[in-house]
Amino acid sequence: MTSKRPVYPFAALVGQELLKKALILNAINPRLGGVLVRGEKGTAKSTAARGLAALLPPIPMVANCPFHCHPEQTELMCDTCRERLAQGEALPVRYRPMPVVDLPLGTTEDRLLGSLDLERAIKSGEKHFEAGLLAHANRGILYVDEVNLLDDHLVDVLLDAAAMGVNVVEREGISFEHPARFILVGTMNPEEGELRPQLLDRFGLCVEVAGLSNLDDRMAVVTRRLAYEDSPEDFVRQWEADQEHLRENIISARQRLSWVTYPAEILRLISMICLDQGVDGHRADIYMLKAAQTLAAYYGHSEVLPQDVREAALLVLPHRRRRQP
Repeated sequence: MTSKRPVYPFAALVGQELLKKALILNAINPRLGGVLVRGEKGTAKSTAARGLAALLPPIPMVANCPFHCHPEQTELMCDTCRERLAQGEALPVRYRPMPVVDLPLGTTEDRLLGSLDLERAIKSGEKHFEAGLLAHANRGILYVDEVNLLDDHLVDVLLDAAAMGVNVVEREGISFEHPARFILVGTMNPEEGELRPQLLDRFGLCVEVAGLSNLDDRMAVVTRRLAYEDSPEDFVRQWEADQEHLRENIISARQRLSWVTYPAEILRLISMICLDQGVDGHRADIYMLKAAQTLAAYYGHSEVLPQDVREAALLVLPHRRRRQP
């Protein structure tokens, strides 16, 4: 029996600095609204998402819960786990790698949200819920390739769950809800069709990716990829120190995030940038502040600095600027 091949290390990715930064920020602060990655195929989008999950520490979860509930934080629990805890039960704990769930193009609403067994509910009064992809992705990464080709209604539902951190399924007057906190990574090739502006705006961050144009970078991609394919375990070991350094930075930033403050001048700068770029609504302002706070935590600042805001703008504005006619 062959062992599973290790994931390509996140730290070994060449170039695509904005993509890596956007993913790291979402790992630090899952309330950043995910990231939309626009660009051509073969630019490490999927490799980066899977590499991020492998980089992060394993998550503690209630061992027999289909929603990967946190064993101690009640706000991250489903009703069943919360009830068991309230009744004094010691919830069994196990650790597992952060899940990465792919959302295929042909996915149905029931497959995405999960489904209720109405007949059983009517006959016995018991709610039987068949977990969907949102349940499997809870506390992990939900990867949606070619999100622009998904049905608009499914994208709406997906973004609702991502924004609320909860999935609510209602059928014939019966409802069921469970936690659905995940890092949403959507990819698209603009040449194959755009997302509606209303949907674009709901992704917190956006990155444009392209093939590497620097000669040394392109050579490094080939060299590293071949070394990985030749001996994955040895290659992963070579990058473990870099992986550990990045992992520690992310964990430290998570701990600092709630302490990061911002003065009124920072809020003024954010609003000025958004007005200058002609963005509609206020989501850009909100996400720019959140991203700037997360960057400050990552860099070890106790207060948001103007350079944090300017860097955040590179990730928050690309999909929100008004398109020229």
